[in-house]
Amino acid sequence: MARYQNIFTQVQLRAAPEMGPALPPGSFPRIGGAGFNYWMGKFGNAQIGPIYLGTLGMASLACGLLAFEIIGLNMWASVNWDPVQFVRQLFWLALEPPAPKYGFQMFVPLAEGGWWQIAGFLMTTSVLLWAARTYRRAKELGMGTHIFWAFMSAIWLMVVLGFIRPMLMGSWAEAVPFGIFPHLDWTAAFSIRYGNLFYNPFHCLSIAFLYGSTLLFAMHGATILAVGRYGGEREIEQITDRGTASERAALFWRWTMGFNATMESIHRWAWWFAVLTPLTGGIGILLTGTVVDNWYLWAIDHGYAPSYPASGTIDPATLPGAGQ
Repeated sequence: MARYQNIFTQVQLRAAPEMGPALPPGSFPRIGGAGFNYWMGKFGNAQIGPIYLGTLGMASLACGLLAFEIIGLNMWASVNWDPVQFVRQLFWLALEPPAPKYGFQMFVPLAEGGWWQIAGFLMTTSVLLWAARTYRRAKELGMGTHIFWAFMSAIWLMVVLGFIRPMLMGSWAEAVPFGIFPHLDWTAAFSIRYGNLFYNPFHCLSIAFLYGSTLLFAMHGATILAVGRYGGEREIEQITDRGTASERAALFWRWTMGFNATMESIHRWAWWFAVLTPLTGGIGILLTGTVVDNWYLWAIDHGYAPSYPASGTIDPATLPGAGQ
């Protein structure tokens, strides 16, 4: 038997599955039983199931599957229903939003963007229903609603990209297409069109929080693994009854970083950094084209970026209508 357990020396116990607390009266039952998977246990908990969906969960899955099917079938139709070409070109296929000529028209012909509208509506409904399910589950289990608000931060960025900003710009064509490389192409073109998003201060904040959250989570995970031999993974117990694991971890951080990080405070730091990533990113996207037409010129005007010496070449971004 190993002296302690962590990711390198993990011992997988097999006992009666943990089925969770009793559900409130009137709730749907949990689906299926519970089992164990050896390889899942190499990365985390080996137990899989049971699953609780409930009304909101089932409605969310139904809407999500419909959106997925609409997007997939439209992509397949774009290669004339050829399964080989569908697989070969999958990363390049797209379901595009309506053309600029339709503006922000609510009902667009299906073949000219209507399917994109339906898929977007279903996908947004799906994630909102899942968020509502997350909130309800947390409340009924006596938990805080931190997961719900974190999820809503991600949904905020999605809705800004697909609905709020196109509405403010008066055109569905400003929205993001469905597809892998088409989505990346849209991002690159969006940045070029509006003077380089690197000069958008909210984009900079979003990237800082993104990198910061990955670093915080990595540092936290490394610290807990380092004190795994002292039961450091039992963080709830360490919060309420500090033991040698949290004492050593706190001492390490005071020695190396100059400040204390407790079993609870590190999760607050990581939660805020992660939540602020899409929150600030959404603000930056929302301001692009609606308030600022060219982020590089904005940065020069506000002393945020240096101006290059005049070369006699006309910057296309300075011409009338360039931001439209």
